[in-house]
Amino acid sequence: MEKILVIVPTYNERENIGKVLDILFDLNIPGLDVLVIDDNSPDHTADIVKAYQKKNPHVFLIERAGKLGLGTAYIQGFKFALERDYEYIFEMDADLSHDPREIPNFLEAVKDADLVIGSRYLRGVNVINWPLRRLALSVMANKYTKYITGLPLEDSTSGFKCFRRRVLEAVPLDQVKSNGYSFQIEMNFKAWKRGFRIKEIQIIFYDRTVGKSKMSKKIMFEAALMVWKLKILSLFGKY
Repeated sequence: MEKILVIVPTYNERENIGKVLDILFDLNIPGLDVLVIDDNSPDHTADIVKAYQKKNPHVFLIERAGKLGLGTAYIQGFKFALERDYEYIFEMDADLSHDPREIPNFLEAVKDADLVIGSRYLRGVNVINWPLRRLALSVMANKYTKYITGLPLEDSTSGFKCFRRRVLEAVPLDQVKSNGYSFQIEMNFKAWKRGFRIKEIQIIFYDRTVGKSKMSKKIMFEAALMVWKLKILSLFGKY
């Protein structure tokens, strides 16, 4: 049986994380484990996870000293997965904007792919309850990324995805320093440039109903610069 790891970074997700775990394990997927990586949440998200661990041995928790960022959380999670022989490694948000019930669809799609991305824009726009300004920024950012880098994706910034372990083994993880949207773009670009098969599947993205968004101008600015960095590095074969 091939092992599956769902990595869920958290920061102040006390009201959501228990629901996410319940839905994931109600799917009854053989070999599925969940790794929560918490950045010392002031709302004590980690305490909810620790309580859950007492009744479910398939939940793992990494507590970090502070708010170190999404990218570093996923890199730490990827290394955890590779060290423990997981074959399929998921990224997923903790705020229920990504529906855990989509996991079986990813596992079906990854049978003939190396990286599966849950796309909000594969066929039209599938985003619920986002302000129009934020939606417009996201759509434009993805078109901008596709135009500059050549990435053949409709949603390069999606954070709901499934990697085969061979992708993460091939990408030099210690060289990935970006966070937020730019992290997603960078990982997709590195996988694509290494010849891995990337597939998008349609998902519906739901804006969080509890808690606060982690989006900031800094994250958007970093992503805007990242596409040019990747473009320039690829011209010199240093991606």
